[in-house]
Amino acid sequence: MGEAVRVVDLDGVRTMTLCRPEEYNTITPQLRDELGAAIDSAQHDPKIRVLLLDAEGPAFCAGYSLDWATREQAVQEADAHRRVWDSAEDLHMIGDFAATWAKLHDSVKPTIAAVSGWCIAGGTNMVFNAHIIIAAESARFGYPPSRVWGIPEAPWNWVARMGLQQTRRYMLTGDEITAEMALEMGLVLDVVSDEGLPQAAQGLAHRIAQVPTNQLEMITRALNAVADHMYDPPASRRLGTLFDGVARHSQEGKDFVARSEEVGFRQAVRDRDRPFGDYGERAK
Repeated sequence: MGEAVRVVDLDGVRTMTLCRPEEYNTITPQLRDELGAAIDSAQHDPKIRVLLLDAEGPAFCAGYSLDWATREQAVQEADAHRRVWDSAEDLHMIGDFAATWAKLHDSVKPTIAAVSGWCIAGGTNMVFNAHIIIAAESARFGYPPSRVWGIPEAPWNWVARMGLQQTRRYMLTGDEITAEMALEMGLVLDVVSDEGLPQAAQGLAHRIAQVPTNQLEMITRALNAVADHMYDPPASRRLGTLFDGVARHSQEGKDFVARSEEVGFRQAVRDRDRPFGDYGERAK
């Protein structure tokens, strides 16, 4: 039983549940490692035919747990004896996270994500790798760090789901995407009520799991190959993770870290997003 990801196997479906609802399932190294292990161990298990990723609580995933990240960056930059920012070292650090999320795309077993509530910033880095996404009416997507202090780790999966023009529109502004907007753009397969999400996701997963394992793997490999040929996910991840590091160490990124140290990360995020009037700042 994982502390960040609970794994349950039933009738050919492995359900991987993000289970830190009080922390809005924010991303930590532990979540990365537990999710990666759950995906890896299913790849050669003939009893597992489908992987389903869901979450407990009001947010599917509110992004990276960044209090520690801004604090660590502030400490490093205040240390006069520390080497300047090392892009290669940074690529190793964030690349480990991006490589784990990529397992959802590279999986030879079909992967489904069931999303309710906030799925933003780093949460999209994870979920957009799933082969199929089903959203509840409460689901909200977006990448607000594109306004300052980050870019998506793998832009290819935005383009693959939304098209290039819509990706430009939402990546350049960091604007919020509602569940219905996501459905219209092709970002998700379907939108259901919040109450109906577990049944819809499990129902689809178990319907797929009726197909023999070898059939599912052959179909999934063939479709993954199409995406790999069209979008070159590894190249997109390399460039995305590199520029994500650059964004965190630009002058604006450093100013954001300094503001986080002064007023706390959550207030710094509110200050960043308030002019856009979304992500909780919209007038009621």
